[in-house]
Amino acid sequence: MNKRWLVNRTNPEYVNYLTKAASISPVLAQILINRGIKTAGAVNSFLNPALTGLSDPFELPDMKVAVERIKNALSRRERVLVHGDYDTDGLTSTAIMVHALKTMGMDVHYFIPSRLTHGYGFNPPAVDMAEALGVKLIITVDCGITSLDAVAYAKEKGIAVIITDHHEPIRQSAVGTQQSDPRSQELLLPDAVALVNPKLGAANCRTATLSGAGVAFKVAQAFALDHDLPFIVDDSLSLLDLAALGTIADVVPLINENRIILKQGLGYIRNANRPGIKSLLQVSGLGERDLRAALLSFTMVPRINAVGRIGDAVDVIRLFLSDSAEETSCIADGLDRMNTERQRIEEAVYREALSQVNAKGYDAAIVLHGKGWHTGVVGIVASRIAEEFYRPAFVFTVTDDVAKGSVRSVPGFDLCKGLSECRDILIEFGGHKQAAGVRLYVSNLPAFEERINGIVRDSLEKEDFIPTVAIDAEVTLSEVNAGLIRELSSLEPFGYGNPEPLLGARRLDILNPRIVGNNHIKMKLKQKSSSLDAIGFAMGSLFESLSSTSVDVVFTPTINEWNGSRYLQMNLKAFRASV
Repeated sequence: MNKRWLVNRTNPEYVNYLTKAASISPVLAQILINRGIKTAGAVNSFLNPALTGLSDPFELPDMKVAVERIKNALSRRERVLVHGDYDTDGLTSTAIMVHALKTMGMDVHYFIPSRLTHGYGFNPPAVDMAEALGVKLIITVDCGITSLDAVAYAKEKGIAVIITDHHEPIRQSAVGTQQSDPRSQELLLPDAVALVNPKLGAANCRTATLSGAGVAFKVAQAFALDHDLPFIVDDSLSLLDLAALGTIADVVPLINENRIILKQGLGYIRNANRPGIKSLLQVSGLGERDLRAALLSFTMVPRINAVGRIGDAVDVIRLFLSDSAEETSCIADGLDRMNTERQRIEEAVYREALSQVNAKGYDAAIVLHGKGWHTGVVGIVASRIAEEFYRPAFVFTVTDDVAKGSVRSVPGFDLCKGLSECRDILIEFGGHKQAAGVRLYVSNLPAFEERINGIVRDSLEKEDFIPTVAIDAEVTLSEVNAGLIRELSSLEPFGYGNPEPLLGARRLDILNPRIVGNNHIKMKLKQKSSSLDAIGFAMGSLFESLSSTSVDVVFTPTINEWNGSRYLQMNLKAFRASV
């Protein structure tokens, strides 16, 4: 697929100013300016994300009310139910909240809905279960902000509810206004004791993009700051490993509070003081490897998610809370086996979905559905389809007369906003701008496909359907050295909102290009008196395009270790004939 190259540029004088003010290289200054970090103080805070930079948890909406109600439950010895979710963010959120409440000596139960049996979110049947247990307080984590009916039902039963969530609330346009005008939209909120959700606060606050696990951690942090509770700061910090996993898994922007949680949490994961984390590291083959966010996202996180997709996710809570190495090792082995099964199921559904795309073609959006497609993998399939064809993908599994699906978007298209314009033909929907879940009657699928294609088409320009390679800084090969690589590593952890920097270089001479290994391109690139080894993983199909004598490249600089030696290497992301 062709890609647009976009070189981010800044006033050279400003780059020079930040270089001197923050004592960094011009390349790093350019990258940081691109990411909105424009003062020496902001540079220091970003490059050194310390625990002292965590915000006051009581700045979150309703946090004080929530803590006071939990203190009342503790003093009255009330039984509490923590209601979580079946993905990694929801499971880590549940473990954080349960651990914190148990540490304070509370009578705590937890409930993780089954994706297949219960579906997503906090629903009235969970209230019946809570009533049967004699629960007086339900605390939701990573869900609940749209659960108006369940909260109202709990209130009828005399059960108080505290919502902790990070998802978007339901927005309803006022009569006579444009539905797309956010100023005219009213929030429909559940009538809970407290609604602890950063989405209800200021849009630009430091906690606005917290994951569900991040919100749960902030509640634990609030416990530690309340001197009337038997919970200290070290108790809350010990939960950073779980908060970090939830932050990685939910693909929230790795800036502000999320960056601190992840950076510090990775240290707790490396130490592996929690038996469940140690067992997960072992079964994921990470015992001796350098733990980075990207590595965890495709090793540990899929194993945690797998059980929620095709099994019973309650085992994951046992994994995180158990002090028994024998028990956690057994559970982790089970997660590993389930992940292998998940991969098999996913591949089968993906092949069917891809065949459907090739048969029917596609428009501005891709809408697919199939009978018997496993509901636990349609989200991953939607992600793969959206990435391959670079347009929003809606993948549904059909059961009887209902289609239940997962949706993944591309930058520039807000799924929640788009789905809200289809509200009249949907049973329900919810999620984020880039990922959502939706249910509708099968009979409405043709109307939905026609309408959502029109909405996407009207929302995006032609170039929005072409992926962009955003180049952070243009460099000469003489600037690429071990010192620059060390400096760029200070930007870690990388991920959504803080991607690994891409550098660009122009007019490089090609020396000795060849195919190596599993269809990789390897060559040496030269610019004046400087030359570097370069490798393009899985780029063998592009080998014929190297007929030009000179190329422009997009790359990340790395240190390659091979046969006991270490040398600089360019990891190619894209190349083209020099222009």
